[in-house]
Amino acid sequence: MALASDLASALDAAVDAHTQELDALARDLHAHPELRFEEHHAAAAITALLERHGHVVERGLAEMPTSFRARAGASGGPRVAILAEYDALPEIGHACGHNLIAAGAVGAFLAAARVVERVGGSVELLGTPAEEGGGGKIKLIDAGAFAGVDAAIMYHPFDRDLLVHPTLASTWVRFAFRGTPSHAAIAPHEGKSALTACMDTFRLVDGQRVHFRDGVRVHGYILDGGQAVNIVPETAACEISVRAATSAELERVKAVVVRCARAAAMASDVPLEIDERRGYAELVNNEALARVFGEHLTRVGRAPRWKDPSIGAGSTDMGDVSHVVPSIHPWVAICGEGETTCHQRAFAAAAASERGLCSAREAAKGLAATALEFIGSPELRAAVRAEFDRAPRRG
Repeated sequence: MALASDLASALDAAVDAHTQELDALARDLHAHPELRFEEHHAAAAITALLERHGHVVERGLAEMPTSFRARAGASGGPRVAILAEYDALPEIGHACGHNLIAAGAVGAFLAAARVVERVGGSVELLGTPAEEGGGGKIKLIDAGAFAGVDAAIMYHPFDRDLLVHPTLASTWVRFAFRGTPSHAAIAPHEGKSALTACMDTFRLVDGQRVHFRDGVRVHGYILDGGQAVNIVPETAACEISVRAATSAELERVKAVVVRCARAAAMASDVPLEIDERRGYAELVNNEALARVFGEHLTRVGRAPRWKDPSIGAGSTDMGDVSHVVPSIHPWVAICGEGETTCHQRAFAAAAASERGLCSAREAAKGLAATALEFIGSPELRAAVRAEFDRAPRRG
């Protein structure tokens, strides 16, 4: 059952009523970028705004000081969580547009909270720290924050509107090599170069790329490249990110990368330490729910595409959420197509532009309407759940 037109109009009007506050919040977060788990200014600004509107805020979920939750509506009915991200990137700030994700999520929650009692159920805003490599949503999952939630929704800025774009399963592996130092000119033969082993790891990985499936991404950088030009490097280290379309393929490719590092260490006769940092699962898009978001995005004047296989994919801890609760992670344009994209300086500028602010408000309208339609429609809830139960997911 589609959302009644008077409810949709009420939600749109509620978002519009908060325009000044939402724009100010997005600009404030953009001007104060904070790295993963350190989003103290952002969390304080968001929760202060919620409290000004009479909402009770629960802070420090999953022992993360910058996480929070606010709820509205009746307990016992369907629950929808609207997810906010607000961490930034080193050096390039909000070049992924998380300030706009936060503003859009807050706007959607404030609007939905005004009318949720008319359809029953409840809506909540969940503040999720550290999407950029910290996995805040995974910590929230482990702490039970999604227990009883029937659907989780959010959006992400991009250069075009897309409803069901995939993301990749990911992990990070650090390799630390320890060699034997020696004077690089007087006695190079007495040294064992940790840096040679580190560099050989990259060369060996490059040699294996012909055996990777389409969509696999392996990339990294050197953390420690030696101490001085005239010393055979005693230590060297690198971090390599591995991504794949499925968790199974991720494990296969990770094993290849680890073998490359072990072979490089053996060739240089140096010890190797391996440390893996838990990554993210691939995203399971709930198409029934994404379709509803697309309808509401169209209603406010946008023209989202269903898919666009011509562009690549990144990774997000929303993927992990999608394995435990029906989820959507659509993309909403904040700039011209092809103009710039995530993790570029021009994208950071777009995240503070008038177009970016407008897109955040329109995304808020779409999220709020999607949440209310889900809560009020038993048919939609049944379709969403049936699709979720059929989808391949991590056990």
